[in-house]
Amino acid sequence: MRAVVTAQTRDPGPSRPVPVIEIRNLHKSYGSLEVLKGVDMVAPKGHVVSLIGSSGSGKSTLLRCANLLEDSQDGEILFEGEAVRWKGTGLARHPADKAQVIRIRTNLSMVFQQFNLWSHMTILQNVMEAPVTVLGRPRAEVEEAARRYLAKVGIGDKCDAYPAQLSGGQQQRAAIARALCMEPRALLFDEPTSALDPELEQEVVRVIKALAEEGRTMLLVTHDMRMASDVSDHVIFLHQGRIEEEGPPDRLFGAPQTDRLRQFLSATA
Repeated sequence: MRAVVTAQTRDPGPSRPVPVIEIRNLHKSYGSLEVLKGVDMVAPKGHVVSLIGSSGSGKSTLLRCANLLEDSQDGEILFEGEAVRWKGTGLARHPADKAQVIRIRTNLSMVFQQFNLWSHMTILQNVMEAPVTVLGRPRAEVEEAARRYLAKVGIGDKCDAYPAQLSGGQQQRAAIARALCMEPRALLFDEPTSALDPELEQEVVRVIKALAEEGRTMLLVTHDMRMASDVSDHVIFLHQGRIEEEGPPDRLFGAPQTDRLRQFLSATA
């Protein structure tokens, strides 16, 4: 289990580093359905924050709002202390500065449940595509980094293979290498093992644990309570769009304070 940290404060203060991601009183609705009902979250640099909860609790929506893939209706989102600028209100609210959104997204690499690899490209080409076309980095430099990251996740020998030739676990590891090749400030994982068989799931879990041990900043939505316990500095339990309970993993998993969390952990045991 990783060291216990506190991730509660909104104001980092003069002696505290600015969090990579900070969310204050976030509200998100789809029409009349309110999915997030005033959520606060802090992801300090080098820490892993895991989001757990039942299906429909709002955890994946929170992750997508943090990455600006979804527009929220109220509240603040800050990236390294810089607040996202908005125009409009309520359901008409959306980011005011397109360049700011692009800059933030390129620094927050997301790994989805599905691997989203280009089927007509080799694994190496998949990993290289965004750094070359989006960031405009030199191809030779990107290829060197891509090969290094593919080796890091244990599939360095699959550079010339196509996605259809890889197992699900290998494809997800390629997706993680692709995210790393963007050299992001933080990695966001949305149920990265949910589409995998248990044996293949462990391949990906090992990679995520290794990244956590390196001190990378990560937001992790997961159904795997053991992984959340092992890699997290801070765990947030969402229930019906609100934070029901949060804290260090040893307390949340070892001594839950609310009936809802106790019931959830009992159901997932």
